[in-house]
Amino acid sequence: LSSSSRLPRARASMQRALFIEVGFGNDGHGQNATKASVRAARNAIEFNSLPSLSELIPGGRDGMKVHVILGVPDAYVVDVDVEQVKGVFPYGTVTVEARAGGLAAPSGVAIKELGDAN
Repeated sequence: LSSSSRLPRARASMQRALFIEVGFGNDGHGQNATKASVRAARNAIEFNSLPSLSELIPGGRDGMKVHVILGVPDAYVVDVDVEQVKGVFPYGTVTVEARAGGLAAPSGVAIKELGDAN
């Protein structure tokens, strides 16, 4: 994108996106939105190697600005512990935004001992 006016509201302060990653996470039993969000964040970065990153970003890895947008089922958005999600990222200044938009689906069997509600 060449115009910051086309950037989503949360990214307007970021000058340029160097890369975008997408991850998937779920909690098959227990409906724990934080667990699913942490898994999605890990999944998004687990196979990356960015060896020249410290040369491209002023301040190196610590100068990175990481903005995470999570799609979370509406009923669970308020349950996401963003500090735990931030902890997945080893470098930079991390912001996490949980938005309504994830899928809540039954697992096919409710196991009460695992915290299942559906």
